Amino acid sequence: MELKTIDHKLTVCKVTEVSNINMNTDFYFIGKTDEELSLVCKTEDTPQNTIERDDGWRGFRIQGILDFSLVGILSKLSGILAENQIGIFAVSTYNTDYILVKEENFERALEILAFKGYKIV
Repeated sequence: MELKTIDHKLTVCKVTEVSNINMNTDFYFIGKTDEELSLVCKTEDTPQNTIERDDGWRGFRIQGILDFSLVGILSKLSGILAENQIGIFAVSTYNTDYILVKEENFERALEILAFKGYKIV
């Protein structure tokens, strides 16, 4: 399985409203529930008026389109990283899954996953 690295530094934050988010950028995730409005974006695209923010994330995605019938892909990846004391922030889209790790763990995470047989592209 191939994992494609994301070249951008990322920020995870909470915002008060969608109008604060620049929807014209090429990379962002929005999650809204009855309790919060969360945003993952390139650090340089982070809105100024965030409620909370956590900078210093890097990420990769599972390359290709994942069929909904596939089971355990994210679980296996997160398990490998957890065994090595690397926490994650996961985001799923219709096509695939994205895994973010803190910047200081990024290279080590990729090395561990490559050792476990994942191809890093």
